[in-house]
Amino acid sequence: MTAIIERIERELGVPGIATLLAERLEPADLQSLLLDVYTRLAARRPASSVLSDYTANRFVRPSRFHPTQFLEWDRVAFSMLPPEFEALELSPVCPLGTASIIAELAQDWALSTIRNTEVVSDSTNVLALEATLRRRALKRDNPRSATPVHLAASHRLLRARKYDDPRLSSHFRVFSLCSAGRDSGGFRFEADTIFAHITFYIGSLRAFVGPTLALRVSLTALDTNAAATLDLTAARIRGAFADVVVALDPDRTAARNYYRGVCFGITTDNRTGEQRHLVDGGRVDWTQRLLGDAKERLVISGVGSDRICDLHVELNSPGA
Repeated sequence: MTAIIERIERELGVPGIATLLAERLEPADLQSLLLDVYTRLAARRPASSVLSDYTANRFVRPSRFHPTQFLEWDRVAFSMLPPEFEALELSPVCPLGTASIIAELAQDWALSTIRNTEVVSDSTNVLALEATLRRRALKRDNPRSATPVHLAASHRLLRARKYDDPRLSSHFRVFSLCSAGRDSGGFRFEADTIFAHITFYIGSLRAFVGPTLALRVSLTALDTNAAATLDLTAARIRGAFADVVVALDPDRTAARNYYRGVCFGITTDNRTGEQRHLVDGGRVDWTQRLLGDAKERLVISGVGSDRICDLHVELNSPGA
């Protein structure tokens, strides 16, 4: 990207133009400037170029799944949400910097817009913002409020990353959960919340794909203090679901710097024996940072709806 910017600066004869625009203009003024630029660009475009972009641009092509598949999965999942969870319909966009500031990912992970927003690339980031507002209101009435906030959303995400795997798309649907509360000691909030999340996923996945769906839950302690708690959580899951494989996974490498303290995953195998990663989740520090309170706790998780619909078709097709 740096080489491209340097080339543009040379061609325009304006050294440091990106820095000037980013640091010398207020966001509202930059928005007005870019709106005018894109209005002029759009006016120059023939209809054929719009059709050409619709054909080739990986961001705009329709999903390969029929909408009734997503509707049925959402119907099942929302119907099985625990009563304490509130479902939200999120906006397609969120504040600029949500991915990079909240989740500490590169800004080019998301598709930024010229109106100082970005297309939602991870619904848990947005649910965390909403949970923060609600926890802040609770803390305003009682600074030590332990009243939890549980939210859920089914949302189509768009990520700027280009995937080499042809089965993966730049936009896809995810069903997400977000639980915010206050530390009650001994990782009890995390343990209870993770158990609730996992219970929901096991129940909804089997209700949609099939009651005999083989599932494996992995639990990882990223903090030595959480290890004993996860042992108890594993035993609790085994007690609730005798046919689900539950394992501690201390050697997990994925997202170890993303989560804090504890994380989990749920996988299954497809008809050919290939492992499919379905669910991922864990504790993050986002509400701690947003509210400036080390006692705040937040557990997030999500399941890829595209993968679930794919699995449903595969395992329920003739000959499965």
